[in-house]
Amino acid sequence: MRKLIAGMKMSLDGKVEGPDGVADWVEAWSEDYGLTPRIGACLLGAGMYGGYERYWSGIQAEPEKPAWISGTPPTQAEREWADFITRTPHYVLSTTLDATLWPDTKVLRGEGDVAELKRKPGKDIYLVGGARAAAGMIDAGLLDELHLIVYPLVAAGEGSALFGTSRQRRSLTLMTAAPLPDGRVRLAYAIG
Repeated sequence: MRKLIAGMKMSLDGKVEGPDGVADWVEAWSEDYGLTPRIGACLLGAGMYGGYERYWSGIQAEPEKPAWISGTPPTQAEREWADFITRTPHYVLSTTLDATLWPDTKVLRGEGDVAELKRKPGKDIYLVGGARAAAGMIDAGLLDELHLIVYPLVAAGEGSALFGTSRQRRSLTLMTAAPLPDGRVRLAYAIG
């Protein structure tokens, strides 16, 4: 069975976005977890889909233009990710969304659809975000791995906490931990 793997960037106090809805402490939105060779599909929550589609479509259309969310030109790694996702099927978890603008994107209605997607042959599924979708997949027992990049920042404000909507306790087993530049830490957990 395919694995469902989440990759999230968060502050030390567990926030994945600040009060304005953006993680302004994140310098780039590239896939910095080393997962790309394993990924055969991407899954997003409905709350994240609109910004994701807008951000990555902008980079694909004008790869040298400053991105709307950061105000800076995309990094080489972001341009590589933008290229990768044009070839990768996407799924949006939503009970209300009927159509998407992103090519090769289908809407999944619930946890049962995600479980069915995991049973289909292919490479692993990357849960790009957001926080509610990640917490929901953990609670449903569908998330297999959680990869984090933790930024050395506290008091990120009243933004969304990664586990703010989790309803139950889950055990995590540390697979890897590595220091990164500027005090960041990369962590990977198996979820049991």
